[in-house]
Amino acid sequence: MSDPLYRKEVLRLAADAHGAGRLTGPHRTGVAHNPTCGDKVSVDLALDAGGHIAALAHETKACVLSQASASILGRDLKGLTRAEVEKLRADVSAMLTGGSAPASPFDAYSAFDGVAEVKSRHRCVLLPIEAVLKAFES
Repeated sequence: MSDPLYRKEVLRLAADAHGAGRLTGPHRTGVAHNPTCGDKVSVDLALDAGGHIAALAHETKACVLSQASASILGRDLKGLTRAEVEKLRADVSAMLTGGSAPASPFDAYSAFDGVAEVKSRHRCVLLPIEAVLKAFES
């Protein structure tokens, strides 16, 4: 597939679906919805005593871009605090407007470089991160 929005790396991340499902007895749950396209991401978090993410699961009823982004979080978000998730959101937003991809372990977001030119799809990539931040607010 030659569409820059749906590169092989994006499709592979979405298919891997790291963290897909729900947690039994989560400490926090957040939902982010994009009314423009109908995408919806629900995130369950288990937190340790220090406020770090101990476990994450997501239910993603959304496009491939949101699914791939949620898969990155499901694989790599463990151990982060709310402040670190806020920084990740800022880093991904910056990347989508021409900046560099976030540092490891979130460098997989570089697969979304084709999304930068399609501003209406930025929210698709950011939606799972927004759901995590809403979970911290709950």
